[in-house]
Amino acid sequence: MIAWTDTVHAGPRTDLADQVAEAAMACPDVHALTAGPHARVATYRAGLPLAGVAVREDEIEIGVVVRYGRPLPEIAEDVRRLVRPLADRRTVDVLIADLADG
Repeated sequence: MIAWTDTVHAGPRTDLADQVAEAAMACPDVHALTAGPHARVATYRAGLPLAGVAVREDEIEIGVVVRYGRPLPEIAEDVRRLVRPLADRRTVDVLIADLADG
């Protein structure tokens, strides 16, 4: 017999995904996280998926909407710099999917 509980235990990858999302959103030029075209940048877990962060075996991918103004490569590097301490040996890839006004 299966016993159901109200408690959902998140695995280490979903915990890491939440930490990565928080770090990426700490960049002042990031307006929002996004799953990007085709909704491929996401962490699936109990409840709603976390759009904008995908933690994989060898990489972390982050999809962002950024504020218009600064050069996009600089913003991507800022996001990488904020996330890199959480990445262990994973590559950090940043997808800038859209621009937002100011």
